[in-house]
Amino acid sequence: MSDAAENDEHRMLQDLVAKFVARELLPLEPAVLAREAAGGKYALTPEEEAPLLAKCRELGLWGLDVPEAMGGAGLPATALLRVEEELARTVTPFEFPPDSPNLHMLSAVASPWQRERYLEPYARGEMKSAIAISEPGAGGDPAGMITRAVQDGEDWVINGRKIWVSRVPYCDFIIVMARTGPLKRGEGMTAFIVEKGTPGFVIEREIPMIGGRRTYELVFEDCRIPGRNLLGEVGKGYAPMQLRLNVRRLQVGARCVGIARRAVSMMRDYANQRVTFGVKLADRQAIQWWIADAVTRIHACRLMVQAAAATLDAGGDLRSEASMIKVFGTEMAQTVVDQAMQCHGAMGMTKELPLQLFAQQVRVMRIYEGPTEVHRMSIARRALKEFE
Repeated sequence: MSDAAENDEHRMLQDLVAKFVARELLPLEPAVLAREAAGGKYALTPEEEAPLLAKCRELGLWGLDVPEAMGGAGLPATALLRVEEELARTVTPFEFPPDSPNLHMLSAVASPWQRERYLEPYARGEMKSAIAISEPGAGGDPAGMITRAVQDGEDWVINGRKIWVSRVPYCDFIIVMARTGPLKRGEGMTAFIVEKGTPGFVIEREIPMIGGRRTYELVFEDCRIPGRNLLGEVGKGYAPMQLRLNVRRLQVGARCVGIARRAVSMMRDYANQRVTFGVKLADRQAIQWWIADAVTRIHACRLMVQAAAATLDAGGDLRSEASMIKVFGTEMAQTVVDQAMQCHGAMGMTKELPLQLFAQQVRVMRIYEGPTEVHRMSIARRALKEFE
């Protein structure tokens, strides 16, 4: 397929997703916001989710990043990130199945047995997963990891504690990162697959987060798993984990574009109909400059995301690009959402509008997948060595 034909196909996919968001997801926002405002769970009910899943199958919006050999569309990152951008325009919590944050990591290193046992059902949407990396004393610093895995005969025994892990209660398995030797230059860290219900795997507590999210603290007490659940090579878990993290960082950038787009559209609509002191807000220079700056930065962030996606599709090194996107995208979206809230005045402070949830979710984005300060350190370190 030519580049032009491929681009046309990807734009058609983006248009299809945009219509799905407008027709299926945006109408659910009032119910989602009302539940969250009342202290309920920030999630769709089974009755709300079932018709959405059926519609996904009908439209072919299923398994978009699943390899074609497993029955998926096998779309490149340049197409998938367009999809992420459109989905982010609503606070209705829905992702096209299967949930696949760990798909790339599993695809890179899973053994034949693991592909059949975990990856293929996961790709079909029959299993769900999570990944446990952060620890109470080592959030953004993998070198501080103390969870250990020790080989005992043909088994591995894991001891330690993980925190800030999403999606745990409904996951069928979790990828756990643990030390198997001294951590240096990306070595000494190993990935393991731990199934739900494994003895010694304990969900210690649920942690309510801002933005309606929940994470979990996990404890592993002499958690014994079979040797075949070692994911990849001993001591070589950092590289596939980094691949997974970089994919997620590009997703964050695309989501920030979508969130900022929605905030600007809300600001535009409100500014064009709200009159203060006899003048429309849209005619005030402060509002005009907010919108001008917003659309400029949205455009820049989208270009950054698409360029990094092309690097990812080509198998290139995108560590610096991913870090730049993580920093620029989250700070851009935070500013745009904040200005949209300011433009709406007191209404912007209510839980009747999605702006407050967007603001909280973007604030959390500045922490997960590596905090802003760590990414700036990484960007600077590489630039001081390589920049021309």
